Formats: sequence, structure tokens, C-alpha cells
Amino acid sequence: MTTLIVVLFLVAAWCLAFIGAPLFVWTVAVALLLAALGFASALGATALLVCSAAFGVLALLLNVLPLRRAVLSGWIFAIFKKVQPEMSSTEREVLESGDIWWEAEMFRGRPDWEKLLSFQYTRLTAEEQAFLDHECEALCKLCDDWQIEYEARDLPQAAWDYIREKKFFSMLIKKEYGGLGFSANAQSAVVTKLATKSITLAVTVMVPNSLGPGELLMHYGTDEQKKKWLPGLVDGSEIPCFGLTGPEVGSDATAMPDVGYVCHAEIDGKKTLGIRLTFSKRYITLAPVATVIGLAFKLRDPEGLLGDRSKLARDGDLGITCALLPATTPGVHIGRRHYPGAAFMNGTIHGRDVFVPIDAIIGGPAMAGKGWRMLTECLSAGRGISLPALATAAGQIGYRMTGVYARFRRQFKVSVGKFEGVQEATGRIAGYAYTLEATRVLTASAVDHCAPGVTTAIAKYHMTELMRKIINDGMDVLGGKGIQQGPRNFMATGYKATPVAITVEGANILTRNLMIYGQGAIRCHPYVFPEMEAARENDLVKFDKLLFGHLGFAINRAVRAFTLALSGARLARAPVTGEFAPYFQQLERMSAALAFTSDLTMGTLGGKLKFKERLSARLGDVLSQLYIASCVLKFYLEGSQSEAERVHARWALDHCLSEIGLAFDGFIRNFPVAWARGLLRVVVFPLGNRFRPVSDRLNARVADLLLEPSDVRERLSWLVFKNGGERDPIGRMEHAWRVGLSSEAAYVKYFRLANKGAIVGDTVAARLDDALRRGLLSAEEVAQARAYDAARYDVILTDDFSKEYLAGDFAAEAAAAIEAAGLLARVA
Repeated sequence: MTTLIVVLFLVAAWCLAFIGAPLFVWTVAVALLLAALGFASALGATALLVCSAAFGVLALLLNVLPLRRAVLSGWIFAIFKKVQPEMSSTEREVLESGDIWWEAEMFRGRPDWEKLLSFQYTRLTAEEQAFLDHECEALCKLCDDWQIEYEARDLPQAAWDYIREKKFFSMLIKKEYGGLGFSANAQSAVVTKLATKSITLAVTVMVPNSLGPGELLMHYGTDEQKKKWLPGLVDGSEIPCFGLTGPEVGSDATAMPDVGYVCHAEIDGKKTLGIRLTFSKRYITLAPVATVIGLAFKLRDPEGLLGDRSKLARDGDLGITCALLPATTPGVHIGRRHYPGAAFMNGTIHGRDVFVPIDAIIGGPAMAGKGWRMLTECLSAGRGISLPALATAAGQIGYRMTGVYARFRRQFKVSVGKFEGVQEATGRIAGYAYTLEATRVLTASAVDHCAPGVTTAIAKYHMTELMRKIINDGMDVLGGKGIQQGPRNFMATGYKATPVAITVEGANILTRNLMIYGQGAIRCHPYVFPEMEAARENDLVKFDKLLFGHLGFAINRAVRAFTLALSGARLARAPVTGEFAPYFQQLERMSAALAFTSDLTMGTLGGKLKFKERLSARLGDVLSQLYIASCVLKFYLEGSQSEAERVHARWALDHCLSEIGLAFDGFIRNFPVAWARGLLRVVVFPLGNRFRPVSDRLNARVADLLLEPSDVRERLSWLVFKNGGERDPIGRMEHAWRVGLSSEAAYVKYFRLANKGAIVGDTVAARLDDALRRGLLSAEEVAQARAYDAARYDVILTDDFSKEYLAGDFAAEAAAAIEAAGLLARVA
């Protein structure tokens, strides 16, 4: 009887822990256990009395709040305040910037799937769609990527004029100020489309719509500043740049040497309060052509000229401040251009003893010292638009164009896209492209609702890394087609410019190792940041409630993670049925494992975790892949759910789960505390890591689909600029694709005849003439085969140049190109 009671209690306790029962229910459960043991005479009278007394004391200590706070929580509170790691003001501003969104659900161990499934993508308005269909198309047609990157090292003047005329620089500025007032999703789509034509074009347009004067003015500017600057930013008469990075400062803003001192100066015979600035900035996009400069610097007011507020600051140091000044301000010097692998305007800005009035501070004097928070809040949203758009453009081009090439290019009489070695690369391109578009549309839509700091950091890091992988795989498949630069090459500029996306708006190494988990663990966890705030505010009542809620949370997530692992996640919830339900269940299981692992890690390492970058990066990878997998599931369910869509989604989800398994396995193997390492292994992977990379069979299926027309092909490349004509690198491939679909059957018939020796001739043209004479092919089939072969040959050609052209004599190339084209036609 005693054994049965104990077993029943343990089962009940496990169930209570699994569902997260409150402390009062646990208290009642233990009381019932003691009553049952007494009723069954399982304990002697003395033992029962001792156990009951001990239980009574513990129940009172835990459930009577004033007693608990005085005896237990107060003691823990004192220790917590001593061991809590110090946090600089810069760290706090980064931590508090932005909002938390869906990533918090994935971090907390029990995601509310209904929140994801009911979330509405931001749909493009009729105006936004028309802008994509007309203005973006027209702008792309004004640009020739090869001329921009190699010859002019700049956009054509017609493109600059059109950008200004059609307000491309003011997509984020609200309509009430004359801007386009586009959604984040629309801005993302515009940048993606432009990037499929020219990286330089896309960067030129995206920077004024990302972190810069326009956004800062919209969020923080005074009415006077908006009236002064926004009209010029809207009509393009003002071109903005923002100076943040300098020779001595990159990711660590506290190292910024640029400084401004509050002082008086005589301007036009009047004593004027202002700031005297000295600064040196580099890597500043649009600096060479900027007319208005946003500037970040450390502001000091040693004389207290700004009033009581400056006296509160140590040595008058108010902190990082943002100001706006004309590029023509005396003392400002726009330096020479950088060349970052693409031709977009990028350069240096310097200033010595530059005086600006105090109202140059964005937001006015009240915002003095609040610049870093302003920047991090804007970055938390901007990271989710611009760079993810560039990455998605690479995915869309990689998917569509590599598919064309792999279908047309033959080796050993077989399309290269059918070789298993090539399919390893093309399968990844397809899977990553699906992942990128899924992540782009959900993240950009999220930015339209809030400023999700952790989500956008995840998007920036992982999407630009996928961009790098897609381009590398594409270059491997294209071979010489990708290496030889020229007007036919649609991938070389992206290859050269990829490091820019990897480096800017938070370098990827920093973003992965410090930001994603460092900010996510504190902001997304339901208890950690509130506990830190309670300690900072010295609020014991608040801390006590949070502490016991946290303990219950940790126990629940540990039990859930272990139970779900043993059951293969079958006990987890799924909002759908069928083939994709197990993916939802596995994500919930891994979410619980992440929550438990985070609590154990922070509990054992404490403040040392801040310096364990490899460990925190791996947990950041888990959180990131949970978010990315959520994007894929949402994207699939919002799509056609066709067979092609199903295969792509499965590839992406299998890859996400494999990456989660690798990250957890690496984290556990390298955890420095032996007993915790063993516990983590038991709870997270009691049956071992069962997640495997994408199977060869599934990868081959996706790779095959890359070569064929499908709804997914169109969905994953809908923003590619396709109408550049047959002189455009993508236009050439599009022409070949259309010709191929209509005439490939005739060419394959010819190809088989030629391989069998049934027709003769030294050239394709001669063999086709022989096939027509012999009646083996009809006149229509011969015409189709000729068209196909011409398109095929054009696809595999690369560019060549005269020595005069390569020496910079661009005019001499025209005649040589015409002569070369005639020779090629005769050879073909």
C-alpha cells in the first residue's frame, strides 16, 4: 500500500510539474500524501508527527508571504544584489532597445502557436504594389550593373534624378510630411527588387531609409527640425548620411573619441549656445555626395551650460548624442571615397572645431546624451529591413538563375543540374532561398507592428550568412560563368559585396556571439530582466514574487523538456494535423530545452556567462533556428501547400532542426561545469541527438525542382527584375528559360539523333539541316532546336575584352564588341 501511494504521488508530482502547477497546489498535494501515509499507517506515529511538523513549518515559510520575504527571499535578495553583474549605461541602452515579439515565445518553452498563426503578414497596398511594378521597374531599366561597377563607379545621372523625382529616399517618411509612408514590408520588397538589378542601386536607396537622419527625425526630431529638414529629404534636394563608425570605434560605442563641448560662440554678432565638435568618421555610406550629416559623438558640458541636467553627469559627460548639420558647415570636410567592393558612395567625414547651435541636437537639448538609445532603437527595426532584403535578393537570383544555368549547361551529355555533386549545392540554394523569403516577409511584417530587437538581430545575422552560402554555392555551380566578370555575369558583384552585408549594422561575429543570446536571454526570459530591475529598485516584494515564479518556471521547463524528449515530442502541442504537426511539436520540445538550459546556465555561471561567448553563441543559434523554423512554418501554411512547396518547407525545417541539434550538442560538450553537463545531456538528449541533416533524397528532390517551372519557383523569385532585355544578364537567362520551355523537346530529340550518329555534320546547324533532309525532324522542330541551341550557347558564354578597354578606354570597346559578336555568330 505504501509503495502504491508513493508511486501515485510521484506520478501526480510529475504531472503537476509538467503542467506548471502553482505552489499552493503543491502544498495541498504534499499534505494529501502525508494524510494518505497516515491513513495507511505507513509511518509510525512519531515519524508522522515529525514529518507533519516539518511540512507545516515549510508550508508556512513558503506560503505566508511576509514570513517568506523576511526569512528566505530577503537572504537570497541580498546575495543576488551582490553577484549581479555590473551593467554599463551603453549595455543597458542596447538591452532595453526595441521590443520583444515572437522570439520570446520560442524562448519561454511553451510557445503560443495561435499567436504565430493568427499574425497577419503586412500586405502591400495598391500604391506600394504599383510602385514595385512601375517606378522600381523604370529605375532598374536606367541602370547597367557592369557600367556602374566597372566603368562609372557610380549610378548614372538619370538614375540619381529618377530616385529624387520618385521619392525613393523617403519611403519611411510619413505622407503627412510628403514622404511615401511605405510599410516596412514594402520597403523590404523595394530594396530586394533593386538589389536583383544592382547592389549599388539598392544600397543607395536603402541607406536613407534605414538608420539615418530621416528615421531619427521621424522618431525624435522636434517640429522645427522636421519642418527644416524633411522637405529636402523628401524631394531629394538633401542627401543624408550618418556618421557613427570611426577609426577608433566600431561595435564599442563607449570607445568613441569624437567629442563635442557645450559652449558659447558669437554667430552673426550674437552670443549663441552651441557645441564645438571634433570628429573623424569612416565607412560612411553616401558621405561623398551628402548634403546633410547626422553625427554621433560624446557630448560634454563641464560648465553646466545646459542646466541642472549636466551637473548630474560625471565631469559634465552627458554621453553619446546625435546631431544634424549641413555638410557645408565650416570646419566639416568630406574626405575621399572608400571602395568596399561595390560602387555605392562610401567615404570619410572629418571635422575640427566645428561649431553648431544647440538646436542641432536631434530632438533638441532635452535629447542630449540619449543618442545611443536613439540609435539602438532605430537599428533594432532597421536590421529587419535593409540587409535581410539584400540577402533575399541573393537567394532569389541564386534560385532562379542557377536553375536556368544548371538546366542548360551540359557535361558528359547530361545537364549539370542532374549530377549528385552539383545537386548538393543547388539543393542548398533552393532550401536557403525558401528560408530567406520566409524570414524576410515575417520579420518585415513584425517591424510594421513593433521594433523587435532580438528578431531583427537574428534576421540580420542568419540571413546575411545564408546570402554568403548561396553565393558561394552558386559560384561553384557556375564555374567560369561566375568567375569571369562582365556584362553577362549576374553574381560577381554580389560575391564581392557580400562582406559589406556581413560587417555593417553590427558585425556578424558580434551579433552572434554577444547580441542575440545576450539580449534574448534577458529580454525574452519572463523573469530574468524583471528580477534585475527589482534588485536595482531594491524592491523585495517584487523580487520575492518573481523568484518563486522563476523557480516554478525552471522546474516546469526541465520536466517538460525531459518528458517531451522521451516521447519524441509526441506529447507536445501542434496547431495543425498531418505531416507538419511533428515539426511544431519538435520546436516546442526544443523551446522547453532552451528555457531549461538557459536557467541552468545562468544559475551556474552567473555573470561569467557574459564572457563565455562560444557558449552564448550556441544558445543564440538555438533561439535563432527556432525563430527561423517558425518563419518557415508560417510561410508554408500561408502558401499554396503544393507538392513543390511541401518539399521546400520540409528541407528548410529539417535543416533548422539539424542546426538546433548541433548547437545544443556543441554547447553541452563544452559546458565547463561537469555535473551540469551531465544533467543537460540527460534532460535535453536522453536518447541522444536524433536530429539529422537534410537527407540526400530530399535534397535531390529540391534540386530537381530548381530546374523546373513551379509555383514555388515564382514565389521565391517574384521580386527578381526580369525585364531588362536580352542585353541584361538576368534578361538573357530569362529569354533562354522561355525559349527552353517551348523548344526543349525538339532539341532533346535532335540531341539523341546526334548521339546515335543518325545525323551528320560538323556543326549543330549542319546536323539540323541533315535531320531535316532525312525527314527525322520537321521544319518546326528544326526551328525550335536552332532557337534552343542559340539560347543554350548564350547562357554558357562569358565576356571578353580588348586590352584598351581593360586599360580604361571604354569608348574603344564598342567597335571591338560588334566585331566579336559577328565572329561568334559565324562560329556558332
